Amino acid sequence: MSPAERYVIHLPVVAADLVRARILARTAARSLAFLTQVDPGETTVSAEDDQGVRHRVFCDRLLKNGRRCILRADHEVPCAARPPR
Repeated sequence: MSPAERYVIHLPVVAADLVRARILARTAARSLAFLTQVDPGETTVSAEDDQGVRHRVFCDRLLKNGRRCILRADHEVPCAARPPR
């Protein structure tokens, strides 16, 4: 049996701007994170007419404990494996 390949699902959405598109993408990715086939940390957003320019949604930086940062891209607080309370 060959190893599974990775694919990207492009799902067009309507948002007022890039910030709101990233929020929508984070919400969608987190809601599907329970599926082992989904890699939410790699979620990106692009304009429909400029799909070659992708904007990261999550930081996804590798932390010391082997987990990844789940905060939004370009956050200003220290990286975290869980959302701050």
